[in-house]
Order: sequence, then structure tokens, then C-alpha cells
Amino acid sequence: MSHPSMPVLESFTRTWPNLEAAHEKAMRSATALLTCRDELLSVLTRVATYSSARDELLRSVGALTGAPWELARSCPPQLSRLSVFLPSNNILYSYALFGLIPALYCDEVIIRPSARVRDTAYAVHKLISSRLDPDHAQRIKMADVSQRQFKPICSESDAVVFTGQPANAHNVMKSVGDRPLFLVMGSGPNPLIVGPRTEPGAACRAILRARLYNSGQDCLCPDVIFVHRLRLDAIVEQLRAELSVLTVGARAWPDTVLTPLVYEDAAEGAAEFLTLNADHLVSGGEVDLERMLVEPSLLVFPEGVDFHPPELFSPVFCIVPYEDPEMLREWARSPEELERGMYVSALGEPRLTGETLGTGVISRNATTLDAEDGNQPFGGYGVHASSVRRDGRLIGRPLLLSAEAGLRQSVITGPLR
Repeated sequence: MSHPSMPVLESFTRTWPNLEAAHEKAMRSATALLTCRDELLSVLTRVATYSSARDELLRSVGALTGAPWELARSCPPQLSRLSVFLPSNNILYSYALFGLIPALYCDEVIIRPSARVRDTAYAVHKLISSRLDPDHAQRIKMADVSQRQFKPICSESDAVVFTGQPANAHNVMKSVGDRPLFLVMGSGPNPLIVGPRTEPGAACRAILRARLYNSGQDCLCPDVIFVHRLRLDAIVEQLRAELSVLTVGARAWPDTVLTPLVYEDAAEGAAEFLTLNADHLVSGGEVDLERMLVEPSLLVFPEGVDFHPPELFSPVFCIVPYEDPEMLREWARSPEELERGMYVSALGEPRLTGETLGTGVISRNATTLDAEDGNQPFGGYGVHASSVRRDGRLIGRPLLLSAEAGLRQSVITGPLR
């Protein structure tokens, strides 16, 4: 006896609509970025080192070329409007992830740049939009308004992406009401763990690359480095030697590692932190607030679970020794770390099993920057690091906008056979 077919609103075999058009627009977007490569790098080095700006460009091109596969996998519905709070760093990469890619399935993407980088964000938008497919370009609009003025726009949107501090996110979320899908992209301490099976030279290279990305001004930089006691002396000595020879250069120079900081409050925060923790200082420690320069600084704190670093947007290296990985688990289970768990880089520590440490997602034998992929969910399970509002409450988990939009509309009725 045959049974009538049941309605299925999401088919596991259905290809995302207009996938061929998405392929074409994504390829044109990637080409647009490469076509104006020199101009983009010139603009981005107002606020970023040349090497990090170049990395942003390459990551953006990679995300765009991977976008059609992302959409085929996530199957997001067509959204009328997406509102975006653009962050003050990674401007180009964020513009690609929250502007260019969503414009493939949104009628309108309205971007409010951070006031700190307004001119840079507008310059990036102008360079890229003038080279896009006209239909794609007209979907992306910049909003030169205050956060208060942007809230009504958000309340009439299908989805909102907020990047910034948790307190600000909750304030905006409350103001815009329950209608929009609301994603919060925050930050975390992103601890880097140097285990007993790590070669010290390789570990130092990984630490330096991760902590000095954009001269320390990135939310993925590790604010604490846990080092096994078997490797502690070697790591401290090698880091001290490497940091002692770093020199300050211009952001536009390709080989520059250390530059003046962009934001005054980051320099002030580093100065306050170094003053409060002067007893733990091994090298460095000088801050020139007038020139916005923070000397690369190395601190070693006592073994234990009491050190919970602030977000250090500067070249400050905080080391905490450990011996038993249970100490790392206890640290990660503390209330403050459970709230902000994002990523954990575990080098040469096989005793850390599982996929998470607390609420942080573990990257094994790789730094967070090595593992980041713009077409995959981003973040950890801490509600202050990455979270989405569903059924009136915040759920901490790694986020991908297209996947969250697809989940919101995914309804299957009838028996699965």
C-alpha cells in the first residue's frame, strides 16, 4: 500500500537555490579583492601591519571561494535584511564574512563600522563595491550612524551580527527585541598550551606568531600561555632572547612585526597591567603612551588557577607553569573562563583528551590562527565568546551565520525513511 508523501520543507538532497549564481558572484568578489590588492593593503595598513593585512586579504579570498560550498551545506533562506556591527580589527575579513558572503542570500546587508575605524572601513567598501557585480554591490550598504540610531534598523532585520563587548551586546539585544536572529561574536583568552612533548624551538615560533599577529592586536592572540615545567626554562630563555632583538617599524613595511598600537585604551590597559604585575616581569615592561608603544614584555606567573588575564591588545606574553593537566581543566572550569571559552591551542600535550577544555575548542598542535576557517563555525561554547539567541536565551557555541540562518528555517515534517 502506498503512502502519500509528507511535506518536507528542507530536503537533504536539495541543492541550495541559485548556487550557480552564487558561484559566479563569489568568484567575481574574490577577483575584485585581488584586482585592488595594492590599494586594499595601503588602506588596511592604516590600522594593521602589512603581514596581517596581507593575511586578511588571503583569508578573505579563501572564504569567498569557499562560499558556494558553505551555502550548499547550510542552505540558508533568502533574508530580507541583515544588520552588522563591524569590528574595529580584521576589517576586510569581517567585511567578506559579514558583507560579501551574506549578500549572496540577503536582499540587503547594512553595515555599521566601528567609529574607531570608520574612514578605513568606508575606504575598503568603496574599493571593493566599485568592482563587484552591480546586483551584488547594491545589496551592501554602509550606515554612518550611532549605535543608538542603528538599533531601530536592527529591530526590523531578519538577523543581526554583533561584534564587541558582551555588555554592549546584551544592551543592543534587549533594545532590538525578539524578532531578529541575533549572533554575538565576542572574544576570549585563547590559551596556548606548551606540553612536555613539544620541541622548545617550534613552540617559541608558534607562540611568537600567535601573540605578535598584528603586533598583538587581534582577538585570537593568546592572552595566557601555559607551559609544562619540563619546558619552562627553555621557553622563557628563548622568548626573552627573541623579544630582545625586535625593533619597531612602520605598519606598511612587509617585514615589520612590532608597531605602535592603534588604540589609546589598549596602550593604557597594557601600562596598567604591567604596573600591577611588575613583580612577575622577566623582560620588557616599558610603555610610551605618547607614541603608543608597548615594549614586548614577558611575565611569568606562579603555577595555579588564579590568573585570569584581561584582553591584552598588545605584545605582552603571560606565562603560567603547570605540571598536571588537571590544573588546566580546573582553570577552564572557573566561572569566568566558562563564560568566555573560545579556543585552546594545545601543543604536545596528549593528556588533554576530548574536543574541548571547559568551553574552549581545542586545536591540537596548531594555533588558533592556523585552524581558523571562514566557511566553518567560529568560536567556542562560552556565551561571551560566541553565542546565538534562540527561544529567548543565549546559547554559547561556534557560529556560522549561514548555518544559523538555515537552522532557523529548517523544519522537517513526516517520518524519515
